[in-house]
Amino acid sequence: MIKKLLQYGFIVSIGFPVAFLLMLSLGRRWAYPNVLPEQMNFANWEFLQRSDSKLFQAFFVSLGISLCVAIFTTSIGFLISKLIAYSKNRNFYLVLAYIPYLLSPVIMAVIFQYYFIITGLTGTFLGVIIAQFLVAFPFGIIIYINFWNPQLKSIEELSYTLGGSRWQTFKKVLLPLSKNAIMLCFFQVFLISWFEYGLTNLIGSGKVRTLTVSVFNFVTEANIFYAALSCCLLILPPMLLLYINKRLIFFVEKTKIEP
Repeated sequence: MIKKLLQYGFIVSIGFPVAFLLMLSLGRRWAYPNVLPEQMNFANWEFLQRSDSKLFQAFFVSLGISLCVAIFTTSIGFLISKLIAYSKNRNFYLVLAYIPYLLSPVIMAVIFQYYFIITGLTGTFLGVIIAQFLVAFPFGIIIYINFWNPQLKSIEELSYTLGGSRWQTFKKVLLPLSKNAIMLCFFQVFLISWFEYGLTNLIGSGKVRTLTVSVFNFVTEANIFYAALSCCLLILPPMLLLYINKRLIFFVEKTKIEP
């Protein structure tokens, strides 16, 4: 009984905020002391196409930035983390990887800003990607570092002993064994980039309008209906990634069980 109550409580705690945001995104004219908005329609959603704020475009800008950062961090971090894991100075490099997380993203943006200004990257799409990559890359190293263990190294050396080339070993041994680590790194880094605000706002200089920047702008303007609409768009990719991640893990586990 208690277990079911806890499960229901958990479902409500997750579902209520989403339902509330969806309700607000459909609402119009919510004045005190009304418990609910006076009108409920899709007029706010038409805002995606006809508004000068270009909210729909901001969604794809955020999606493009997050995908680029996640792909670059996942692929480059996979290779660099191997060198660090098997290095004699592993602990030193790990300490360096943790340093960016001792500072807030805004402080790091202030540190980077001078170099982005003199290189002409401030206020550009590429500049925001590079800035976010500098923060996400150490996190990717931290995720991968425990994947490279002595057992995996022995399997890799065994492949070389049996005549496998570096490419064959990488493609047929390391990649299949690293699927879960790669998925974890990609999803985590994507979420870090997707919800990033301070670094993006400062390096982007207001010219790179992402979805998170749009949400904060609407909140500052006290426009709760458009802010809720932006939040609905903001939670779509994480929910989709969570579903994909669950399906992939289930598929991997099922493949392991089947003969």
